[in-house]
Amino acid sequence: MNKYITKIKAEIEPLRQQIINHKVYAAIENLDDLKVFMHYHVYAVWDFMSLLKALQYNLTCTATPWFPVGSADTRYLINEIVVGEESDIDLNGKRISHFELYLDAMKQSGADTSGIENFINNLRTSGNFESAFLSGQTPQEAASFVNFTFGIVASNKAHLQSAVFTFGREDLIPGMFLSMINEIHKNFPSEISTFKYYIERHIEVDGGHHSHLAMQMTEELCGDNEQLWHEAQEAVIASLQQRLALWDGVYKKITAAKRDYPHKITSALHA
Repeated sequence: MNKYITKIKAEIEPLRQQIINHKVYAAIENLDDLKVFMHYHVYAVWDFMSLLKALQYNLTCTATPWFPVGSADTRYLINEIVVGEESDIDLNGKRISHFELYLDAMKQSGADTSGIENFINNLRTSGNFESAFLSGQTPQEAASFVNFTFGIVASNKAHLQSAVFTFGREDLIPGMFLSMINEIHKNFPSEISTFKYYIERHIEVDGGHHSHLAMQMTEELCGDNEQLWHEAQEAVIASLQQRLALWDGVYKKITAAKRDYPHKITSALHA
């Protein structure tokens, strides 16, 4: 394995373990808990697509007239990933992006999608993130996560974008989470079959094939330049810290809802 890749993996392993073993997973015990998780996580699914397109923009020609950009190897790697993320298949074999698949999963579960939809509609017309966050009533931790991602996008540095994409986003779903989803699916098969499929697809495609492609892409972009690898490592560490903060926000929301639930039941009984 590339010595720089090995170094980054060693440096970020403690953070990865904190994310993979985060207490938020154990807190998700039922469908309502999962809906809270989706309400936050959907922003990470959406800005992942934006990070992906920033890489495609920097590594390929996306305008006319066409001219060759960069190396054919990096063009192939990013285009291969884009195809899988923008036009995968759903449960019925219909072409769909992973973000649209996630929205379908939210709707099937009964989760409220108005927040993310208002956010996107506002951003599409205003181009202003703060206005869009207000419109979508975006949780603070999710807004911070998106702002960090778009800071990486705005850097216009493909090696940073690729490193965050590779080490910060692709393989952070623990087996425990899938086991929990399977348990909830036993009780609510018609509500979370799409989400279960999304998670399984994410592990299979993003954590498998795409992870290997992204690793190659980062190696191509950083080469033997120690400065680029150092910058990449710092960006990855910051991205994982943002993920931890996002999961902390979800955990606080879920546990607060659990504390409020008995009070609501008592109030209803005495109403």
